[in-house]
Amino acid sequence: MPGSEIRLQKILSAAGVASRRVAETLIAQGRVSVNGRTITELGTKADPERDEIRVDGRRIRIAAARHYYLLNKPRGYVCTRSDPQKRPTIIDLLGERGIHGYLYPVGRLDFDSEGLILITNDGDLAARLTHPRHGVEREYEAWVRGVPDERALERLRRGVTIDGRRTAPAAARLVAPLAGGAEAVLAITLREGRNRQVRNMCDLIGHQVVRLRRVRIGPIADRGLRPGQVRTLTSREILALKQAGEGLAPARTDDPASATIGRDRRRRS
Repeated sequence: MPGSEIRLQKILSAAGVASRRVAETLIAQGRVSVNGRTITELGTKADPERDEIRVDGRRIRIAAARHYYLLNKPRGYVCTRSDPQKRPTIIDLLGERGIHGYLYPVGRLDFDSEGLILITNDGDLAARLTHPRHGVEREYEAWVRGVPDERALERLRRGVTIDGRRTAPAAARLVAPLAGGAEAVLAITLREGRNRQVRNMCDLIGHQVVRLRRVRIGPIADRGLRPGQVRTLTSREILALKQAGEGLAPARTDDPASATIGRDRRRRS
């Protein structure tokens, strides 16, 4: 017996193709078809059990299982499934470690940045974690030129204007000066995610970022995960992320049953 009709973006999310927001973009771009007919209208419904639904010509099916990974991304990789410039992607990195399937990153880290990133096929969780209204924290360590004074740090905390829009309040502190004051390490925590936001914020206070690493996503932090390593999230970590995505106090994530899947096979300075 066929199932009920569901909005296409929800079907794509449940199939692990993309978050609902990204799925809407795919539909609007004419990359989704139902029974051979290209769909561009948001709100279109289909029956995932009866209809043939394709994205970029590839038929999709509701995923039987959800997968959740934590990757310590090295510099020199892009956080996308494919790259027009043919740069190495985090999906390539996962493949080298024996992890395959239609997975995608939750949020982004730029090519020159490193650190923790979540990878999953759970579109609903990805949408909740990246939606600004939930304010899920991302903590970064930024190596900058010079040593910002307290006035500069306070500007970061209050917010600065980037492309005509003020950033939300952030946490910012000086961790340590380096190289006799030529550089410093800052700890910066954001509750929003704009493109190259930390780098742009530091540029505006006159301290260029020379190295950037994300060390925490909501309740998830793993200092023992080396660049290039990836592991599955534990059940406690998944629960904590779901709670964070709903704006709830996260559960503890100190579950010892985590397993590292790969090591960095491509060391980069």
